[in-house]
Amino acid sequence: MDATPVAAAATTSRSSAPSAGLRRDMEILELLATAQGAPGLGVSRIAESLGREKSQMSRALRALEAEGMVERDPDTLEYRLGWRVYALAARTVEAHLVRAAVPYLRRLVAVLNETTHLCVLRGSAVLTLLSVSPSHAFRALGWEGVSVPAPLTSAGRVLVSDWPPEALRSLLAEPADLHPGPRPRVHTADDLLREVAGIRKRGYAAVDEEFEDGVVGVSAPVRDFRGQIVAAINVSAPKGRLGKRLDEAGRLTLSVARELAAEFGHVRLMA
Repeated sequence: MDATPVAAAATTSRSSAPSAGLRRDMEILELLATAQGAPGLGVSRIAESLGREKSQMSRALRALEAEGMVERDPDTLEYRLGWRVYALAARTVEAHLVRAAVPYLRRLVAVLNETTHLCVLRGSAVLTLLSVSPSHAFRALGWEGVSVPAPLTSAGRVLVSDWPPEALRSLLAEPADLHPGPRPRVHTADDLLREVAGIRKRGYAAVDEEFEDGVVGVSAPVRDFRGQIVAAINVSAPKGRLGKRLDEAGRLTLSVARELAAEFGHVRLMA
């Protein structure tokens, strides 16, 4: 039996309310996104820009703040995008990274005949999202989902290589928490700063039995359209197989990482 006109109108009103609220929230988030780089926007400015009532915007912003979608500066009382927006964006980028990286990692495997990894940063630790292995399948560990402190690995050092000195020093504020391998080169913050300086000069990082006995590795950064490092491509292998080709592997990994970065809109500026 069809609904009466009054019931149908009520149903339509109830069903359209959530979409109207979602549309309003999206307008707020999009406005704040266009203002990134500025301190933030106040409630009055947001309401005026969107042609909405200030009281309505205030309620909507409080709800978005409670969910972590926006945050409010306690001093200026202005709003900016919140941590959850960035967390969702990072996961989206990582999912795209994994899909896009597969052929590039396979190409490295085909040339070097060694295991390759795609790594990202989680706080101050390195997390492996993807591994591709050759037929002989050398794997010191099953790395997917395993995280290790950034200063210990070539991938970690690459991922933090754009950090300012004070941020790098904070990684080794408590060096006793690290678990170095048999031949670590990084013991102090100054060691890490020297390593990072070398990475910036060469474009890639290399380790020689620093994390695992008998294992060497190289890593190179993958940058996005902003030029920011979003991932690292790593090659790991027994020293007996790759040790004498470490620089060659580093240069090749850097070249492949730059090709992958181009898919994310990164344009390398030539000197």
